[in-house]
Amino acid sequence: MTAPLDTPSISELDLRALWHPLTQHKSLADSPLPLIVKGEGCYLEDAQGNRYLDAMAGLWCVNIGYGRRELAETAAAQMTELAYLAPTMTHAPGARLADRILTLLDWRGRVYFSSSGSEANEAAFKIARQYHMQAGKAGGASRYKIISRHRAYHGNTLGAMSATGQAERKIGYGPMAPGFIHIPPPYPYRAHAKLSPAEHGIACAQALEETIRYEGPETVAALLMEPIISGGGVLAPPDEYLPRVRAICDEYGVLLIFDEVVSGLGRTGELFGHWHWRVQPDIITMAKGLSSGYLPLAATAVQEHIFDAFLGEAGDLRHFRHINTFGGHPVSTAVGLRNLEIVEQEGLVENARRVGAYALTKLGALSAHPWVGDVRGRGLLLGVELVADKATKAPLGDADMLAILSRCKQAGVLLGRNGNTVPGLCNILIMAPPLVVTETEIDHIVAALAFALGER
Repeated sequence: MTAPLDTPSISELDLRALWHPLTQHKSLADSPLPLIVKGEGCYLEDAQGNRYLDAMAGLWCVNIGYGRRELAETAAAQMTELAYLAPTMTHAPGARLADRILTLLDWRGRVYFSSSGSEANEAAFKIARQYHMQAGKAGGASRYKIISRHRAYHGNTLGAMSATGQAERKIGYGPMAPGFIHIPPPYPYRAHAKLSPAEHGIACAQALEETIRYEGPETVAALLMEPIISGGGVLAPPDEYLPRVRAICDEYGVLLIFDEVVSGLGRTGELFGHWHWRVQPDIITMAKGLSSGYLPLAATAVQEHIFDAFLGEAGDLRHFRHINTFGGHPVSTAVGLRNLEIVEQEGLVENARRVGAYALTKLGALSAHPWVGDVRGRGLLLGVELVADKATKAPLGDADMLAILSRCKQAGVLLGRNGNTVPGLCNILIMAPPLVVTETEIDHIVAALAFALGER
């Protein structure tokens, strides 16, 4: 049966009905978005049969690649058996996944499930504040401030956006929630010329300590940070930084929360990004790679000493008074559990480490280009900072950045960029392909970038 002649196309429906995030719709009428109809491995295919190597794994999340029937079959089986359960009740996939996460972390603790990284961070803020109120330590009731870092992204809900250190994300949405304070992150490429990387890392840690002291340690609940800043420009800290940060938090009784929404579950060549520095947080948040983006799923894991502060008698309000309707969804957690099995069985963390090192070397070969200021990253979380002038490190302008991304797309590769971060500093190309990516596919990505830069 053929559709009526007046049936609108998907592109027409998109233009008149759908509101895309981070998109200026005024230009879509003349240049509509491609209609993506299929994903397989590292590739997406549009309705015209064009294939694109997705060098961003969606939004840093499709770690095991597109088109995995194992996850579709797991979801179908679980949906048939038990499609939903209120999160105040128990089901097997949720309990098993929580236990698996704690086993991977080598922790004694608990796992709280939600549906997105933003929600996972919101839960972490409330846990930290309530913990201090109930832990029985001096000044606990007044500890409410959350310190985070400029350039970092932590989510789009009001609290998570308040913690986010990206000015352009907040324009028009203020005032932000009170109690959120920002400090500078390590940024070795733009550090003071007189400082070595190690000295720069220590100086940034010192800024944390000074901020805690200026604010009053008795008012600070937690420090929230990505081990490696991702969307803010792929900023990996010097090795001296995180151990010093942990020591400062311990000295002043401040909880350390690691946001591993992007860097967790293998992306950096370790199962968790903080493992590169062997520093343990009190709380860790994760999402994205937890289900490889196949279903919404996020988690906030806490060490046992945090959970213990919430134990009490029924009715005394010591329990965590927070709930997400879809948190710990049985279908999502079943898919998450199967996803982690695939990551382990196929050695994808090791692949991220090996192929990521290969990619870093191949990208480094582009450093002679006058616009390539810095190439950096860990595993398959990589950034290329583009500058108009290497001597001054003046950032490459928006028009050139957009042209490069467009030319990469012409060459069949979708790269990312630190968009809407810091005014005038959205000049970093980001590569974060699925963890199943091969060296041959890395060659394709790098060749596309070289073409876009005018090298080929």
